[in-house]
Amino acid sequence: MAITHGVQDADADPFLERSGPTFSVRKEILGGDFRFESASTALLQVVETAYAGLPPHRLPGAAPEFRVELRLLPRRALPSGAEPLPVRMQSGAGLLCGVMDASNYVVLAPAQRQALVVASEDMLDRPYHLRYELVEFAVFALATRGLGLIPLHGACVGRQGCGVLLLGASGAGKSTLALHSLLDGLDFLAEDAVFVQPETMLATGVANYLHVQADTLCQVDDRAARRWLDRSPRIHRRSGVEKLEANLRQGPGRLAAIPLDLAGAVFVSAEAADDAGALLSPVPAGEAAARLRANQSYAAAQPGWDRFEQQLIRRGVHQLRRGRHPRDAVVALHGLLDGPRADRAAAAGVTFAASDGH
Repeated sequence: MAITHGVQDADADPFLERSGPTFSVRKEILGGDFRFESASTALLQVVETAYAGLPPHRLPGAAPEFRVELRLLPRRALPSGAEPLPVRMQSGAGLLCGVMDASNYVVLAPAQRQALVVASEDMLDRPYHLRYELVEFAVFALATRGLGLIPLHGACVGRQGCGVLLLGASGAGKSTLALHSLLDGLDFLAEDAVFVQPETMLATGVANYLHVQADTLCQVDDRAARRWLDRSPRIHRRSGVEKLEANLRQGPGRLAAIPLDLAGAVFVSAEAADDAGALLSPVPAGEAAARLRANQSYAAAQPGWDRFEQQLIRRGVHQLRRGRHPRDAVVALHGLLDGPRADRAAAAGVTFAASDGH
């Protein structure tokens, strides 16, 4: 008898309505209060692994409660080492769905702020796919819809409550720049997904893992940081690229303790700059709008995008080319962050030391 279902006669309970959750955990994520419920302690441990130890970000306004139920199904007979099928999206009747197969899927009811995540036991052997493609699918979608956030594919780092969005094509170097920003003392908000409240331009994210390729190690001078990265598990992305999955909660540097007020955005480019001292160049407002929409096609279709886009362009959108070392780009980010900080200081009658040495 499978204890996962808790029902001996499947004909008496075909929808598994009597196999409800037994345990629960609560997490403050992306400005929301998430309650995860399950009869499976193994699935709740996946939640703990993903979200334990993160700074609880709070956004202006009430923090709504979201409910995520996780259900574990029996192991399937899969070929050894087989990769799970890609998630296919579907919607209708007020529901959002993400489906791998008949035993692994997510169903969301955004209006009710609820989600059901179903996973088979073999997915416990594939924690990367389980965490990112099922659990975080539910969390990110519920937070986006329930809190009216703009979901962006990109990274974000900052200082003293002020942040910069790192955007760009896949492979441009956003994760590498985020890593070196962390090692250089900037606060780390997120590496792959950033969520912005368009009314306030406050950015939040989940700073649990950083994904970088192994050849990044040769550019890391600090021995302790290099050991932290080198000992990290290797994961395989859907693209076929192997990356290190570094747990940010166990590494050096600071995680952003609060949502960051965006100073602007940079499009990270793989193109090298002719002058190492002039990596940044402003993107004209007209061009910036088109680039933002092309780079963030899903976000551009969400409510609140127009307000977000206008405010971001007003704050500044730049192109950031590569220098001789990633540290050169980090210095450029410090310069962007100094402007808003100086403006706030002037309004408060405070004087800062020049650029904290940068």
